[in-house]
Amino acid sequence: MLRRFYKMQGIGNDYIYFDCMQEPIENPSELAIRLSDRHFGIGGDGIILLCPSDVADCRMRMFNLDGSEGKMCGNGIRCVGKLAHDLGYVSGDSLTVETLSGIKTLSLGIGADGTVVSARVDMGAPVLRGEDIPSTLSGEKIVNVPLEVDGRTFGATLVSMGNPHCVVFEDPDRIGVEHYGPLFENLPVFPERVNTEFIRVIARNKLRMRVWERGSGETLACGTGACASAVAAVLNGYCDMNTEISVLLTGGELRITYTDETVYMEGAATLVFTGEVEI
Repeated sequence: MLRRFYKMQGIGNDYIYFDCMQEPIENPSELAIRLSDRHFGIGGDGIILLCPSDVADCRMRMFNLDGSEGKMCGNGIRCVGKLAHDLGYVSGDSLTVETLSGIKTLSLGIGADGTVVSARVDMGAPVLRGEDIPSTLSGEKIVNVPLEVDGRTFGATLVSMGNPHCVVFEDPDRIGVEHYGPLFENLPVFPERVNTEFIRVIARNKLRMRVWERGSGETLACGTGACASAVAAVLNGYCDMNTEISVLLTGGELRITYTDETVYMEGAATLVFTGEVEI
């Protein structure tokens, strides 16, 4: 059968979106593997489904390009907000989205043509307790803890924003992300694998970041990773709470604010093209 899809991106983090509000998709894991291939499929970091919800305006399901289901996707949820609004499922400039990591509230930036161009997401409070990341490390906060990877010791700060993140303050353009990324991802200390952010501090309100995502490899951007990096920068004394932090990723810029109660993420949401695919 033919299904309409929406190719969308948030600062280069591109996914293939399907409207499942009326008609579900069977076996999305297999579909993610097939369609995400950039040579033999549509190409993307995975697929995202816009689904009905009993507790929010809509529900988001995200599948990585290896078929694994993710609990949260910061760049993806902004595009979900745009899709739900632009298809007429919600009106106004705000909505709630159910995810596997809880219900998130979005404030939408609407352009002159009436479509969404950006979104600010209340990502909720970060999880800092070691066991809840999850990791085998214990403690209320895991900040600058030494981890040995391939004979080299890194200072690691662990944060979960719905997905587990390991943040290390090493120059991302010198470290060799493609080498160390998969090694971090599969460390025994992370029972569910981990996303790893390599960070250079540019100023007290500006970070440079590259990310290796579990199940996807290096991507141009990661919303939850940018949030985790800003939180880690505050915990390590590089940045300040209640101050907007600009996170410069390979695909563009996200603006993160870490408060006493939550983390806010703001950035663009863009439709690239639409089409039909046989599934």
